[in-house]
Amino acid sequence: MIKSINKTDVERSKAWFDSYVQQFKSGDPTWLPNIILKEEHSRRVCKEILSIAREIGLNREELYLAEIIALFHDIGRFEQFARYHTFVDRDSVNHAVLGVEILKDNKVLDGLDKPIRDLILRAILYHNCFTLPEDETETCLFFAKLLRDADKLDIWRVVTDYYNKKDKKRNITIELGLPDTPDISDEVFRDLINEKIVYVLHLKNLNDFKLLQCSWVYDINFVQTLRRVQERGYLEMIRDVLPKTKKIAQIFSVLHSYIDRQICNPKTIHIPLPASSGLLRDFSAD
Repeated sequence: MIKSINKTDVERSKAWFDSYVQQFKSGDPTWLPNIILKEEHSRRVCKEILSIAREIGLNREELYLAEIIALFHDIGRFEQFARYHTFVDRDSVNHAVLGVEILKDNKVLDGLDKPIRDLILRAILYHNCFTLPEDETETCLFFAKLLRDADKLDIWRVVTDYYNKKDKKRNITIELGLPDTPDISDEVFRDLINEKIVYVLHLKNLNDFKLLQCSWVYDINFVQTLRRVQERGYLEMIRDVLPKTKKIAQIFSVLHSYIDRQICNPKTIHIPLPASSGLLRDFSAD
């Protein structure tokens, strides 16, 4: 019999998260802005995932599970920054892998049944993958996709707030240390025009990085998420801080056409499970 996830499990997870993050706030004071950045991001991803999940119609236990996954999805970021002073995985360590190790080492999820504990860890492990594995269970992929959508929504909020700051003080942590030079790379242009996520190795400057963030719309799994992207105007805000060129105009024409197509025909992206889907009730089948 699978033990239900309840509100106590969520509150216990939040208490551990608060205590864990606090130790990084008492270290080097120059770390503090970046530690707070990831702390606040984690909390907002919880709100985003719950908002999408409620609209889809998940039941109470499924909402608890989604919230715990979101809370811990970036838990590796804090140790990553403490060790390497960067959030760039290729220059340090895969923060998802590190996060899973931290949760295991600290036995954070040991109060949950092993199948649910394993699902949480796998969803976290996959959240930053370029593509999701094909040989996973439907339940795990569902929650991984939900997390990836919620994560992107808040990253869009973070970067658009940053790009539109009045003081224009640069944060190389957010910008991945990329040079702020004109134009965009041909590889990035081709990726976007072909409705592909921009490959990170194609990035040559900050404009490319901004366009990579736009390309995430090609990896959105729920129509509810795309509607939020449209309503909040994230793409328009990024376009406003890019060069006013024909190539950029062409890219955004393709992006908006793609979004309109998906919203008008939601079956082309992930079809949410119905209300009270019983994902956890049938969880033992996974």
